[in-house]
Amino acid sequence: MFEYFYKYGSPRHFYDLSKMFVPWLGGICLILLIAGLTGGLFFAPPDYQQGESFRIIYVHVPSAWMSLFIYVVMASAGAISLVWKVKVADALARASAPLGASFTFLALATGSLWGKPMWGTWWVWDARLTSELILLFLYLGYMALQTAIDDRRTAARAGAILSLVGVVNIPIIHYSVEWWHTLHQGPTITKLDAPSIHPSMLVPLLIMAFAFMFYYAAVVLLRARYEILENERNSAWVYELTEQRKG
Repeated sequence: MFEYFYKYGSPRHFYDLSKMFVPWLGGICLILLIAGLTGGLFFAPPDYQQGESFRIIYVHVPSAWMSLFIYVVMASAGAISLVWKVKVADALARASAPLGASFTFLALATGSLWGKPMWGTWWVWDARLTSELILLFLYLGYMALQTAIDDRRTAARAGAILSLVGVVNIPIIHYSVEWWHTLHQGPTITKLDAPSIHPSMLVPLLIMAFAFMFYYAAVVLLRARYEILENERNSAWVYELTEQRKG
């Protein structure tokens, strides 16, 4: 098992393997995106309280979910890098950070647009909003740390430690609406009992969530391939790959 893990966790094998998956992931993302937007914008009925403005949920909620998911992926990759010294884990963590920051910013921006007509204000120092903003700062801090340290291996270790320390913020974001009295609405989908959202609204939302996930998978593999080439630029296999493309 560990031999298989190290074989396909090597930069060369990961580079070749990821090339096969990217077009499929991108294609599935496009199909899901079209289906989710069509269902959410045209087939889902207006909300009985929020009217048509609720439709921003189809961007806001998947973005918020992805902001948490990507950070957990980044922290997990950092842990693998620290324990097993897998170079691909470093590349995945480094490639994930800008995507996670983008999804976090999108969640905050769409939440602000949604909050203005619903709450009467663009921003409040609500527990959910504040902890999500801290998550954005964690992403930005990770990227700044990678840029500030010239040695990529040292930068990867420092980033891994930062991401592992910051992972404590993830359950705070998730459970903030249950632990504290907040302006942000409570959970409607991730509840132990049945979700308090009609299937005609829920199905497009879940499709959009999967579309965002496949988008992340496709783009992170593309970015990780670049990171691997940058890290391994002096290795023999990258030289051979360059010569093949020249030929």
